[in-house]
Amino acid sequence: MKNKSVTMLIIVAALGYFVDIYDLVVFNVVKKESMAALGIPVEKEIFLFNMQMIGMLIGGILWGILGDKKGRISVLFGSIFLYSAANIANSFATGLTDYTIYRFLAGVGLAGELGAGITLVAESMDKEKRGYGTMVIVTLGALGAVAASLVGNNLGWQNTYLVGGGLGLALLLLRAGAFESGMYKSMEHSKVSKGSFIQLFTNRERFLKYLNCILIGLPIWFAIGVLINLSNKFGEVIGVSEPVKVADSVMYTYIGLSFGDLLSGVLSQIFRSRKKVVIGYLILSVILLLIYLFNHNVSIAYFHFFCFLLGTATGYWALFVTIASEQFGTNIRSTVTTTVPNFVRGAVVPITLSFTALTPYVGILYSALIVGSVCLALAFYAILNVKETFSKDLDYVDEIS
Repeated sequence: MKNKSVTMLIIVAALGYFVDIYDLVVFNVVKKESMAALGIPVEKEIFLFNMQMIGMLIGGILWGILGDKKGRISVLFGSIFLYSAANIANSFATGLTDYTIYRFLAGVGLAGELGAGITLVAESMDKEKRGYGTMVIVTLGALGAVAASLVGNNLGWQNTYLVGGGLGLALLLLRAGAFESGMYKSMEHSKVSKGSFIQLFTNRERFLKYLNCILIGLPIWFAIGVLINLSNKFGEVIGVSEPVKVADSVMYTYIGLSFGDLLSGVLSQIFRSRKKVVIGYLILSVILLLIYLFNHNVSIAYFHFFCFLLGTATGYWALFVTIASEQFGTNIRSTVTTTVPNFVRGAVVPITLSFTALTPYVGILYSALIVGSVCLALAFYAILNVKETFSKDLDYVDEIS
């Protein structure tokens, strides 16, 4: 592939993920204002958020299978169209019922873009350098949350949804700058089984490898789904000097995530290892979790800086998705790369439910400590049990019977 073509592909995928993340976090930015305007009870916020995440779980399976059966490009732009249309519709919501439907449909759409983009770039770049490509996608994409926070704080909830949808539709104009993966095209007319999601569960070794890929990402969405999305409640308990705005917490966290992804991508290239860098990030996450929960009576500036640090420590999303993509063959790679991050996002549902169930018994801080510790322990176990895939040749298929 010509370098110029690959560069354009990375740009398209990175901008797609920028809009993807914008639309992913937009609800948490405008939930208070939008729910109040529509007369939706405040206790429905976790329900609405979980409906979006359930949509992503279902969408991850659908888009992943389509990516292996019909091609990565069709998924990349199909998913962008769906989540853009859903967010435009969301700006015209009139109550709980249609708000729920739009968040679910947005979730389904949001599930496809990252997996398709990562798969395309991983299959199109030199095996020694593809980590840089996925790093650029996720680093730029994380800044979409910063944009959502800035827009949400200044333009009102309806316009914030409209901006997200409009950005996605505008991105579709760049379709001509993207091309299908050469590895996929070479396999397109073969008789090998493609996109067989069920087969991930019928072989013990394959299933455990797939499960480990999912578990590695749990601490990222524990931090986002609990520590940051409920940061206003944590702020009250630990005695932050001023009321904490979730939109600000999201913004500083995603700045940290962007920085963390950039740094983790560079470090993985320097050390020629994805596993070592993820282990280092998990150790840092353990330390920061304890400080976040038990360092009381802090200033709002300190709290915002700590949100940035939490984002940095969990900023291994690019490595996590790349590891998953590199574990499996071309005939099932899109299915894995798309479903794995969405199962992690979908895991927010049991994570938040567990956190909510524990809180009346042990309090908000110890509930977060227990749930966070479980997520981190599972991630440590998983990263130690997956194979190192740095510079692995991806031009092969998995024999699935």
